[in-house]
Amino acid sequence: MPKMKTHSGTKKRVRITGSGKLQREQTNRKHRLEVKSSKRSRKLAAIVDIAPADTKTIKRMLGR
Repeated sequence: MPKMKTHSGTKKRVRITGSGKLQREQTNRKHRLEVKSSKRSRKLAAIVDIAPADTKTIKRMLGR
């Protein structure tokens, strides 16, 4: 049976912490920032945990 391949798009967007949690960046932070308020931009800069409902799927995509 062939080896499982890591999903390239997922490995660029998700990181695994030392304790095994999955984290991602938030959307809407890349362009058109002059339209968004400073408060909104700061809140979007935070790295957030991935929802528990999605962790099983994403870990499988990462080959874990």
